Amino acid sequence: MPSNSTNRLQTETFNVPQAIIPTEILLTLATGPLLFGMLCGKATLDSIKSLGEASEEVFRGDRLPAIPFPDSPQAQTE
Repeated sequence: MPSNSTNRLQTETFNVPQAIIPTEILLTLATGPLLFGMLCGKATLDSIKSLGEASEEVFRGDRLPAIPFPDSPQAQTE
């Protein structure tokens, strides 16, 4: 009698439903979009970095015109 219940438990544990699509194929299909996303992220990061460097050049000040300041009133009277 104990062997009969053991056999029934073994058959029930091996009755696992199989996946419709194998995991190897899913992994293969997911690799391309993942690599594409990483490349797009790197390109976006590089463009944001270059945009930041360009904005620093605008506000650096060496390309701005020199503003002539008027003399102080004390310097004109002497």
